[in-house]
Amino acid sequence: MLIEIKVPTLAESVSDATVSAWLKKPGDYVRRDEHLTDLETDKVVLEVTAPQDGLLKEIRQPQGKTVHSDEILAVIDASAIAPVVEAKPVPAAPAAPKGAEPRMGPAARKLAVEKGVDAAAVTGTGPGGRVTKDDVVKYETPAARGAPAAITPSTPAPQPAAIVASGSRPEERVPMTRLRARIAERLKQAQNTAAMLTTFNEVNMKPVMELRDRYKDKFQKEQGVKLGFMSFFTKACIEALRKFPVINASVDANDIIYHGYFDIGIAVGSDRGLVVPVIHDADRQSFAQLEAKIADFGVRAREGKLTLEELTGGTFTITNGGVFGSLLSTPILNPPQSAILGMHKIQERPMVENGQIVVRPMMYVALSYDHRIIDGSDAVRFLVAVKEALEDPARMLLQI
Repeated sequence: MLIEIKVPTLAESVSDATVSAWLKKPGDYVRRDEHLTDLETDKVVLEVTAPQDGLLKEIRQPQGKTVHSDEILAVIDASAIAPVVEAKPVPAAPAAPKGAEPRMGPAARKLAVEKGVDAAAVTGTGPGGRVTKDDVVKYETPAARGAPAAITPSTPAPQPAAIVASGSRPEERVPMTRLRARIAERLKQAQNTAAMLTTFNEVNMKPVMELRDRYKDKFQKEQGVKLGFMSFFTKACIEALRKFPVINASVDANDIIYHGYFDIGIAVGSDRGLVVPVIHDADRQSFAQLEAKIADFGVRAREGKLTLEELTGGTFTITNGGVFGSLLSTPILNPPQSAILGMHKIQERPMVENGQIVVRPMMYVALSYDHRIIDGSDAVRFLVAVKEALEDPARMLLQI
């Protein structure tokens, strides 16, 4: 019996997908749920698996092909009998010939450069001996063995494998992934269509930090999730959005759409680029539910397993550049939303309170907004409301 493997039905906002490398070839016997290939869309990577055991009879859509919903990707012969394979010792993957360029993806190559790893010395465990990020992480560098990884004239600094070449001005041309191209398109759209402006304030994080320190152990024990800062900021933003609904609105031609719900996007960094999964009806979520969802988003973003539904919609976005050490920035809008809050690094600074100089853990916060529909006074007061909620967390409980 022949079984067709088809492109899954794509979301309305996704018109097509690109076929990634096939992990199996025609004539291979595959098992049910075995990973065969990926489909890269503008938003997510969709994993294609075998629907059941059988012989991969035909691949109809090669790597790099653009496909649409319900197109046939491959055909499996489910009536084929599984081959009997005797167990044999698995030989170690052969090392790449000296001077050869190892097969290495952009993410693994970037990590190798950051860690000072000689790419040619890493043994790849991926398909066809491809070097993965995990291979780079597990590779024992000289520094890990306690010896300094000296860089001298006779020991050139490691370079991305694809640009190791003679001469002093090497280059590498790498096509944008579909996600990266889509990110570029949307960010440029925001610059071209919105009248963006950013307002700033600073938050004394001491009350939130003290509250978190007081209850974090009990919270994790009873709720099964760590208590972080993102849930506090999400709650604070929701309360401020209630007071200033225009911040939660969007522009559609000459109309302003006021949303009576709070779908909060949480910007998450991944190897493939920045993605913004959405917590729908975030106002109905508890602190524990918010923390669990945000943590889950982070894990699945790195694994490329976010769904299209989770990346669709959103009325307001929060982005946290502080996790990377950013002290201050001007976040860019996520169309068609009209505002985005930027969090930053917590840093102790001298502050004046009641005429006395004291040291406080401070965070700069930024609100970028579309000045076409949001007046500066509303933007400033919104940010003040967020600041007041965080500096007096009881406000979020009492909704005042």
